[in-house]
Amino acid sequence: MPLVELRNVSKIYHLGGEEIRALDDVSLDIEPGEFISIIGPSGSGKSTLMHILGCLDSPSKGTIKLDGTMIERASPRELAAIRNRKIGFVFQFFNLLPKLNVLQNVELPMIYSGVSSRERRERGMEALKMVGLENRSKHKPNQLSGGQQQRVAIARALVNSPKIVFADEPTGNLDSHTGEAILKLFNDLSQKGRTIILVTHDPEIAAVTPRRIEIRDGKIAAKVDEKLAGLDRLAARATAGT
Repeated sequence: MPLVELRNVSKIYHLGGEEIRALDDVSLDIEPGEFISIIGPSGSGKSTLMHILGCLDSPSKGTIKLDGTMIERASPRELAAIRNRKIGFVFQFFNLLPKLNVLQNVELPMIYSGVSSRERRERGMEALKMVGLENRSKHKPNQLSGGQQQRVAIARALVNSPKIVFADEPTGNLDSHTGEAILKLFNDLSQKGRTIILVTHDPEIAAVTPRRIEIRDGKIAAKVDEKLAGLDRLAARATAGT
């Protein structure tokens, strides 16, 4: 059964008497454990689609089912609860709090969930171990490289064991080598059953995912499904670059 089901979803704005369709009759299924990309130029509707999939916004029309729950008419409070329990976000800018150390930054979503301090530490360290930074738990963000800071952001996104992780231009502030390491980490998480949705304007970044959804003018312009797994494609890219 799909983890996410969108049916005939539209997002409509009215500006100065003009109707703007940021999304126009979009239908899409996303399966558990998929590593997919949503790609499109600026203004294509890809960010609107991410916001609706990520429960940051509600559609004007259509239905959305997330993990078996219909959410298109959920209240802002209900959407916030769903985000906290089932969704993690990683952005281009790391959004780490500079006065907190690495572990404290990772623990933040659990504070909002009411998790005890002991459990927060245990789960926070486990999330840091998943991204290879358990030995940096007491460092401040300014003591880390860009790639390490993004790994902390990924650990923070994973700490509540979400069903889905959204990665919005996650390599935009990283050099190519570090960016590929982050993409490999996302692929590894997908191989372990985590659903990863990568949002990007860059075809080369999108090409590492086995499935790609191209958004243009608020509509799905193309769907690409490939048998070559993301890990194999990353390996091929690395070989080509040597």
